[in-house]
Amino acid sequence: MTTLPPVVSLTDCADPNALARQSTRIATLFGSTPTVLPLTGPDPEGAAALTLLDLLRSTDLIGGPTLPVTVLVNIAPRDGHWPNGVPFCFFRYGEHLVISTLNRRVLAPLATYLGLTEVQVTDVREVLETAAGDWAELSAAEVEEMVRTQFRSLWYVPLLARWLADGRPVPARSAPVHPEAAADEVRVAVVDNFGNCKLDRPAAELPGREGAKSLFVRNRLDGRDVEVRCYDRLPDVPLGEPGITVGSSGIGFAELVVRGGSAAEVFGLNQGDRVFHLTS
Repeated sequence: MTTLPPVVSLTDCADPNALARQSTRIATLFGSTPTVLPLTGPDPEGAAALTLLDLLRSTDLIGGPTLPVTVLVNIAPRDGHWPNGVPFCFFRYGEHLVISTLNRRVLAPLATYLGLTEVQVTDVREVLETAAGDWAELSAAEVEEMVRTQFRSLWYVPLLARWLADGRPVPARSAPVHPEAAADEVRVAVVDNFGNCKLDRPAAELPGREGAKSLFVRNRLDGRDVEVRCYDRLPDVPLGEPGITVGSSGIGFAELVVRGGSAAEVFGLNQGDRVFHLTS
């Protein structure tokens, strides 16, 4: 029997009922309990973008071959554009398989920092009807139920993942993925358990960073602009002081920290908030 890869799922559909159903369905298909990571903050797209980049980046710098992992990403774009939800796509990073909602904001960092150029976009009906006509024991009524449901991340995506892991000829169409144009707007992608604010940009690419020893951070608690020094590493930040440093995420992504404290609390910042007040 072929050993199937472990599954990691990033999802914004993360109440206990949803997690139980998704975990059970994936376990039934793959034979092991998945790791399901709920992304329920105010900006799940930003958190998913950095988390997916970090997840794939964590499989580098190993010095040899790696074992494959299957990653599911269910973060719908907040644009109301799709009548029954955004399509799902897939791609491979090395031996790892990623199945994701076609979310530009989530995928763009992979194009910028990991060299992703295209994804394979699927159509739910086409895939299910192809499977039913070839390898899957699905009736026409069961296909129609899954095609019409709004809850495709539960019913469709785990099946798609299993079929791709099995090497089934799943029909799909290529679509390009473009790097996101650099903007002055820098946001908090993730607030970690220490209160450090992981930003969505490398430290070297922060607006105004080149040649500057400090940047102005907007304190949302009182509306003041606070001058914060830039440091190479967290240990260089003086105890009790704020600093902007190269963090643990992405490819040298920046973090706003308070050494020994919580930058999120000191500056009143949450996931998705803009960080810098740019001055002329």
